[in-house]
Amino acid sequence: MFRRTFWFGTGVAAGVWATTKVNRKLKQLTPESLAATAANKALDAGTRLKDRAVGFALDVRENMAQREAELDDALGLNAPVDRELPEPRRYNAIENRNNPKSVVDVRATYSYNRNEDH
Repeated sequence: MFRRTFWFGTGVAAGVWATTKVNRKLKQLTPESLAATAANKALDAGTRLKDRAVGFALDVRENMAQREAELDDALGLNAPVDRELPEPRRYNAIENRNNPKSVVDVRATYSYNRNEDH
């Protein structure tokens, strides 16, 4: 009698377990569940793709900054700057022919040849 009760209980438990398993699988195969699963997988894929794109963009920025620093060094743009300004040029508005310092030869400093630039 005890054996029959044991096997009956085992059979009931196996039946309940199998029924639960089949019902879960059927719920997973409904159109709504399939759509929700597909949407979740698409969101996960989008998140992974965004993370990779952000990582790629950060790598590109880092390499760009490194290359820019290399170019600045090669061109001497990072060299110390001389902060001393040159003496300003002073031109007299009116020439004083008696004072040799006030006579400025404009032709020596400026060229009026129109074709010289070309």
